[in-house]
Amino acid sequence: MRMRRHHYQQDEDTGIDLTPMLDVVFIMLIFFIVTSSFIKESGVEVQRPQADTASPQDKGNILIAVTADGQIWIDKKAVDVRSVRAHVERLRVDQPEGVVVVQADRDARTGLVVQVMDQARQAGVTDVALAAGTGAP
Repeated sequence: MRMRRHHYQQDEDTGIDLTPMLDVVFIMLIFFIVTSSFIKESGVEVQRPQADTASPQDKGNILIAVTADGQIWIDKKAVDVRSVRAHVERLRVDQPEGVVVVQADRDARTGLVVQVMDQARQAGVTDVALAAGTGAP
């Protein structure tokens, strides 16, 4: 008597199931998006004054630029000095531990820079820094 061997053909190719790996990748992506902090740019480039003792600011989350011609820029929009406080309060909702960094042009009026810093302090910010470049001009 002859034995017959049955060969079963599988309709599907055997392979690696990538679904669990994709789940992990998406979870990691969501985690990094939620935990990352985004820096709000001021929206204009200024010529900062130089200082030999300037040090980098790690937590500069809210940037305010004051140009030489007296414009104030927050979050890529020109604003009036009277509305700086409201803008800073709005940005602080997203980043309550953020520091305000004022990027004043070297030719900006000192009085205007002081007004901007005062408005930021009135918004409840205790850490207001003035940006400066490092090294020789």
